[in-house]
Amino acid sequence: MARRITERQRLALKLEHLTDTEVHEVLDYISIMESMRRAASLPGTWEDELVSLLAESKENARAQQAFEWESVRRRAERKDALSLSARA
Repeated sequence: MARRITERQRLALKLEHLTDTEVHEVLDYISIMESMRRAASLPGTWEDELVSLLAESKENARAQQAFEWESVRRRAERKDALSLSARA
């Protein structure tokens, strides 16, 4: 009974026939795969901490206040424009 070769053995056979530059490209690809695997396995806690720090910062509070003022100003302008057009 013939023994089938595994995927790893098949890969090893293919690697033996590659040039040095092709082997380097394969190693680069493997490095990318490993870094993506590490990034996927790391919890996103540092992102959550960053978001919470930014949300608590003084500049964010100032930006929220400026946004609220701007929305109130625009609402008042629209209200004035509607009242002027109703009079005319």
